[in-house]
Amino acid sequence: MPTLRVALAGNPNVGKSTLFNALTGARQHVGNWPGKTVMQASGTFQVDGLTVEVIDLPGAYSLSSFSPEEAVARDYIVCEQPDLVVDVVDAANLERNLYLTTQIRETGAPLLLALTMTDLATQRGLCVDCHALSDALGGVPVVPATAQQNGGLAALRTAFQRWATGETRAEAPPPFDPPIEDAITTLAAAIAAQPDLARRYPPRWLAIQLLEGDEELLGLLAAADHAPIAAALAASRDRLRQTYGDDIDLAIAEARYRQARAAVARAVRQPATPVVTFSERVDRVVTHRILGIPIFLALMYLVFNLVQNVSAPYLDWIDGLFSGPLTRRAVALLALLHAPAWITALTVDGIIAGVGSVLVFVPGLLVLYLALALLEDSGYLARAAFVMDRALGALGLHGKSFIPLILGFGCNVPAVYATRTIENRSARVLTGMLIPFMSCSARLPVYVVFGMALFPQNADLVIWAMYLVGIVVAAAAGLVLSRTVFAGAGRGAFVLELPPYRLPSLPTVWWQAWQHTAGFIRKAGTIILAVSVALWLLLNLPWGVSDPRDSAFGQASSTLAPLFAPAGFGTWQAAGALVTGVMAKEVVVSTLAQIYAGQADEPESADTTTVGDDLAGVAGGFGLATVEASKRLLDALTPGVTLFPEEGEPEETVLSQALRTAFTPLAGIAFLLFVLLYVPCVATIGAQAQEFGWRWASLSLVMTLVLPWTVATLVYQAGRLLGAG
Repeated sequence: MPTLRVALAGNPNVGKSTLFNALTGARQHVGNWPGKTVMQASGTFQVDGLTVEVIDLPGAYSLSSFSPEEAVARDYIVCEQPDLVVDVVDAANLERNLYLTTQIRETGAPLLLALTMTDLATQRGLCVDCHALSDALGGVPVVPATAQQNGGLAALRTAFQRWATGETRAEAPPPFDPPIEDAITTLAAAIAAQPDLARRYPPRWLAIQLLEGDEELLGLLAAADHAPIAAALAASRDRLRQTYGDDIDLAIAEARYRQARAAVARAVRQPATPVVTFSERVDRVVTHRILGIPIFLALMYLVFNLVQNVSAPYLDWIDGLFSGPLTRRAVALLALLHAPAWITALTVDGIIAGVGSVLVFVPGLLVLYLALALLEDSGYLARAAFVMDRALGALGLHGKSFIPLILGFGCNVPAVYATRTIENRSARVLTGMLIPFMSCSARLPVYVVFGMALFPQNADLVIWAMYLVGIVVAAAAGLVLSRTVFAGAGRGAFVLELPPYRLPSLPTVWWQAWQHTAGFIRKAGTIILAVSVALWLLLNLPWGVSDPRDSAFGQASSTLAPLFAPAGFGTWQAAGALVTGVMAKEVVVSTLAQIYAGQADEPESADTTTVGDDLAGVAGGFGLATVEASKRLLDALTPGVTLFPEEGEPEETVLSQALRTAFTPLAGIAFLLFVLLYVPCVATIGAQAQEFGWRWASLSLVMTLVLPWTVATLVYQAGRLLGAG
């Protein structure tokens, strides 16, 4: 079966990923680019005997190497030479998008334009003539391809078929101004005379990039010692300076913009009076300099309210599943196999108690990721970055730092890698050092279990407060660092496109949320499982120890416990949980669950419940949880109005009862603050070292050891002085 390899390129926020998801469906793979930390997505689909492999390139405004995303997109198009590049362009912002189109044409890559946002263009009174646009671009095919419309997808698939049969090809791009064109021709000839370089890069394209001053390619040229090319480049730039001064790159960029403007003038009919769109009207409120931040905080509170309340019924259901049917069936199976008692104990108290105590929070994480994906796909997160630009400016950062910071709410590791979109080195490092203060989803289980145990009526406020405190501490730390370690470093210009508000694509939102949630589940099946087994062994060594405190783990934890006594949680259980939490923050809950499960009373002897009874109970429990979650969702979306009053008290777990005995509310708050601020997981430390070097990773490590102890101790001691202890 023939295969067509297609690369999807385009500016950020043009609907490229939505189009990718609509084309490939579930046949997708996500991973890192070889040798890069930028994520890539690839997928396939079939159309009339043709297999189309689609590579979703990172969003980029140009093919210059100002950011890793741009470098990845450029290198793939130029070096990997896909069969076809589909440039996804926003019909409502055509001129700006066509700048990238002109650069792709310069590479000589086979090109097709997929026109998205046509509905928004119509709302603005714009009429785009696809045939005229194709003619203006030298015959580059232009296909309206809105992902939400099946007709657009069908037209795009048809275009792929035509391209595979060689029916469509475009002309070369128009020449630059004569002085620039002469320099390109001369330099391209020198490049073509070097076979190794000419095989790797198209000579004309490389000549343009070198004349523009692409630092990465200039460095490559110097490292390879291509003296004839360097001489030709120096002579060409000297001649061009006589006409353009030192603004050669600006002259080349202006020539591209002239091409884009000319294409728009031929293909787009503008309204006589500019139309004020729905997005512009909403932005007058949402991006208001005074109202913007309170609106953002209110939305974040709504998100955490949903996480706590909507997921709670499923949390109880999963907890009952692990402590009931799964435990009973595991014990019955091991008894049937005549397994020794220690195997049964390891399975029940180690694996099921450890992994199960973390997996119960999967519904909450799914709700969190769904909410963030909805905010992103609707266009709001870009507004939040714009609103936060002024506040971040005081920290030596700008709004572009907001996106990695907000990603930190999901997972700190990809958030650290996302700093690569920040051009300024100092701002990039500073942002990466503040990310660990953002409450990643792995901390959420700790907040939930402590909130429900110690503050059952205000758990959602406690969770929201933890996220808010993380933001405040990050701001304070950023302020200090920007005035000391990073003093004098400029924050650079902030350019951000505000995409139009739109109804989120539910398949895209679900896919993004599930990818993150599945990663959490995989972690539970690997890291948390391994830690749970190791922890059970340490809690039972020396073999046969009856009191967990006398175990190897208990004795080691007891030596550290006095360090945390000033903060109010100087017990060996708390100290041990914090130590294991360095591997992954979810392990804090897993450790506490195993410790307190081992100290709890032994369960009663197994009953005569059948497998059928268990299955019926699981299915019925899921149905009741879904009904209850639906009620809570409606209550959360109607602030101040309780449509469905809660009936009775929620059922408590063994861990909740143990935590209420071991922690006072004040000590619980201090413990949560410590978990919020202390050393990130080992994967985050590794990501910081990889991106910024061990010097900065070590400084971050010191900060996240000293600061959490100081904050937790101050809060606990101040609370005691005020009588809250």
